[in-house]
Amino acid sequence: MSQHIIDRDLVEVQGNVDKVFLKVQQLTLDIGNEEMSETISELRQKLEEPFLFVIAGEVKAGKSSFINALLGTGKEICKVAPDPCTDVIQQIVYAPEAKEETINEHLKKISLPVEILEKISIVDTPGTNTIVDHHQEITERFIPHSDLIVFVFEAKNPYRQSAWDFFNFINTEWRKKVIFILQQKDLMRPDDLVTNFNGVKKHAKEKGIEDPKVFSVSALQELEGPQEESGFADLRKFIKENITGVNAYKLKMSSNVSTAEQILRNINSGLDIRRKQYSADINFRTEVKDSMEQQEVKSFQRVEKMVLNLLEDYDRITAEVRKEFVEGLNFFSLAGRSLKSIFTSDEKSVKEWLTDLTRNLEKQLQNNFQTKLEDGMNDISDSIKTMVKMVDLKMKSSQTILEPNHEIFGEIAEKRQDAIKAIQANYQSFVSNTENFVDDEIFPKAKSYAPDVAAGGGLAVIGTILALSSQTLVFDVTGGIIAGLGIIFAGVTLLFRKRKVIAAFDHEIAKGRQNLGKVLDEQIKAYASKIKARLDQNFDPFDIHIEQERRSLESLGNKIQTINTEIGDLKTQLGTVDI
Repeated sequence: MSQHIIDRDLVEVQGNVDKVFLKVQQLTLDIGNEEMSETISELRQKLEEPFLFVIAGEVKAGKSSFINALLGTGKEICKVAPDPCTDVIQQIVYAPEAKEETINEHLKKISLPVEILEKISIVDTPGTNTIVDHHQEITERFIPHSDLIVFVFEAKNPYRQSAWDFFNFINTEWRKKVIFILQQKDLMRPDDLVTNFNGVKKHAKEKGIEDPKVFSVSALQELEGPQEESGFADLRKFIKENITGVNAYKLKMSSNVSTAEQILRNINSGLDIRRKQYSADINFRTEVKDSMEQQEVKSFQRVEKMVLNLLEDYDRITAEVRKEFVEGLNFFSLAGRSLKSIFTSDEKSVKEWLTDLTRNLEKQLQNNFQTKLEDGMNDISDSIKTMVKMVDLKMKSSQTILEPNHEIFGEIAEKRQDAIKAIQANYQSFVSNTENFVDDEIFPKAKSYAPDVAAGGGLAVIGTILALSSQTLVFDVTGGIIAGLGIIFAGVTLLFRKRKVIAAFDHEIAKGRQNLGKVLDEQIKAYASKIKARLDQNFDPFDIHIEQERRSLESLGNKIQTINTEIGDLKTQLGTVDI
């Protein structure tokens, strides 16, 4: 296209168009979509190339004759035959010398030294009623880059469904500029031609074309005469005024901007699905965490209830022992035991009495605590098992919105599904491994019972393990009391220091009570919390995926917003370009 007929202001606009296209191309690379990236790359390259016409229509509509007449070379550029033999796409371009190349089984490139081809290039498509085989070739290679699509209809029947179906696809997917040609008008009576002319206009308006451009032509009259009746003069005038002139340059850029805009719409539409998936995943993780926290609270409540029951038993048992201890500290009891033990071996000495008293305390605490601990820990085990089951149920009900077959973000969907599968596999492995439910710091004896746990199917007998291992706590508490009492009794005259001895006894009992409550409450709660934390750790890969999605969606959203603003500015600079 000669520079002297181009508005100089549009040269700057073209630079701005290229900058925007570069950003769109970078965006397509960011999302890893090579097909879109290639489309934008080709658009950038084609800004200086001739205006691209795509000729579409049914077999026998006269497309080949129409192209031959339009080019007016006096040669049969597109083969015309009585049978529908045009079964490949023909791309017709300018070249100093004529040549013909077969690009692939569906595409042939024809180069000709024809002046009009310096301004426009033409793609002759197969008939729309046989276009299915070439659909991908046409839509991927040419439609996105086309500047004008010419729908050629047989004048006597312009309502065939296949042509309009193809129009619907192009108009919906790419929103390209189109004109409509009623070819072979010489075969129609004037009044019937007017009826079909108006019918096509009406039909196009119903499909969203505000001001359809319709031309009635006869390729036969243009090629063989009388040319003044062929209708090609009006068509060529329209092309000259709107396509090969200055307005064409605007139209070409406007068309390319529309393509970039459509690509952005497609990307943003895919991002909307990703945003919904991200929101669903956030809700899913929140539900999982809430479920585990709720079960942790329930476990804590059960621990507190168990500790309270144990302390009530502790108070009852120690009160009974204290009563016996206090009663045994009176003068007559102590003196009688001391004297009788001298004369008979059947009577226990004071030391033996105190030893039996402390052993009885220890035995009663152990017997009562054993049962209560087993029952309580089984109850807590049930709470932990419920936590495990709820997490498993939540994973199985995780909502999939972004599918792996998504045309743009299928790879992201696959990565997400891989993360979900990895979590499920790791989770099942975690649950089936008894060692994950044993804490050496809290219950150091628990490991010796691991085989029983495995044989019992994992969590089913975890309460028994904890109950057995928790005997250590009983020994620690009672042992502490016995040791304390031993210090009290050692080397003192009980009768003359009765008040101090009872006070010391009460002090050791209270200290043992405090130690028992603290150890059970803190350590068993810590165990439940550690199990929850270990369960939650299985979600670390998914949490990483979610965080990456958050950053990616934010970044892509900002880029699209920026590019859309710049496209809006470009459209303002280009103004309204109609054909």
